[in-house]
Amino acid sequence: MKILSDFNLTVDAEQVKQLLEKIKNSLPPPGNKETLKKIFGLIDLTTLSERDNIENVSLMCEKINLLSEVYPSMPGVAAICVYPELVSVVKEKLENPLVNIVSVGGGFPASQTFTNIKVIEIEQAIEQGAEEIDIVLPVGKFLMEDLEYVEYEIQIIKQRLGPVHLKVILETGSLKDYSLIRKASLLAIGAGADFIKTSTGKVSPGATPEAMIVMCGAIKDYYNRTGKKIGIKPAGGISDAPTAILYYSIVKEILGEDWLNCERFRIGASRLANNLLADIFDKGPDFGYF
Repeated sequence: MKILSDFNLTVDAEQVKQLLEKIKNSLPPPGNKETLKKIFGLIDLTTLSERDNIENVSLMCEKINLLSEVYPSMPGVAAICVYPELVSVVKEKLENPLVNIVSVGGGFPASQTFTNIKVIEIEQAIEQGAEEIDIVLPVGKFLMEDLEYVEYEIQIIKQRLGPVHLKVILETGSLKDYSLIRKASLLAIGAGADFIKTSTGKVSPGATPEAMIVMCGAIKDYYNRTGKKIGIKPAGGISDAPTAILYYSIVKEILGEDWLNCERFRIGASRLANNLLADIFDKGPDFGYF
């Protein structure tokens, strides 16, 4: 865990507040349709319900397949994110090669199972076609300061993934202190995360602008020291254009234009894609594509 000794882990809450106010005061207009289209292309379109099945996931894939025909001016979403058991359905039904297949894994959403079980589940998801894996940092162990185990587990999973991208979910709603969020960010990055992600969407609060600022700050400091660019993914409660624009603006302000692409910035969401389409094409509140 040398990385933790290389960085200041303390976060000034007042500075976070001031930066958030600055960003809010300089937001682009919510009606800027080009910005909304760009944000649409950053979405990991997600369905993570106990009701998920072959039928509803196949339908989601079909709608992604038809998107360019129905709305030719729109980019595709960045990825579709499902439970491991349904990865094979996406692999079979999805026709757009530019849309990645993401699987949650590792005992999602609580991460409360054995490491070997997490590895087996993730390996099976990859065998079925997953191109990216989202895991949850073992929050219980992190809060108990069992940091060596947290680091070890992420390292082992990353080693097994090989070229498959690993996103580590911090579950920031369970980390009430900004300094804990920064510590978890740097620990995950040092252990091999390609992305750090705010939330599972199963804990309240999900993503918050404050947590996003802290995480982007950790990524920036790591980049300034190493030259390596780590991705960021807010998720949990981001469902409308104004909220998405705020997170987009946080990334732009702290990390810059180099992060405003799907290689380094994703938004995990289930309702956002539909709401952005409604705003871009001036549809009513009852509009439903996805």
